[in-house]
Amino acid sequence: MRKNKHFLSKLLIISILITAFASNTTIAQVSASYSNFWEKVQFGGGLGIGFGNDSFNASVSPSAIYQVNPMFAVGTGLNFNYSKFGDHKLTAYGASALTLFNIVPAIQLSAEFEQMRINRDFGINGSTIEDNYWNSALFLGIGYSNQNVTFGIRYDVLYDDEKSIYADALMPFVRVYF
Repeated sequence: MRKNKHFLSKLLIISILITAFASNTTIAQVSASYSNFWEKVQFGGGLGIGFGNDSFNASVSPSAIYQVNPMFAVGTGLNFNYSKFGDHKLTAYGASALTLFNIVPAIQLSAEFEQMRINRDFGINGSTIEDNYWNSALFLGIGYSNQNVTFGIRYDVLYDDEKSIYADALMPFVRVYF
């Protein structure tokens, strides 16, 4: 009987040591994976401001991408835009998801889905008309990439000239990530 208690005590101690070792190894692996994840994340986005005759426009678009491998990255972004043209005002905010694919280091293809909430106020003959709705855009683009900066052109395949906040479906872009 005493041998069984002694054996059970040893078994319990060995089990605790194995569990502790396995837990530390798992925690170290999770920490290493977590650390490697953030090493592959880049932040960037865009800022815009414009002035004109009785007009103002400002935009902020922060984003982040995860570099899956040297050729492929996925990311997400937030968008905010405010415009005022005479008696017309526009506020747009939303989010986007994007993928970047470098077919060769200098040529980057991109696809970005953007979902925006649009709030427009039109001042017509002393009264205000409100127009609030959701708008989707799917941009397909190509650009010249030089490390962290890409210059290119993109096209919104879902473009609706009555609902889009953009003047045209085809537009240039500059993308910067650090």
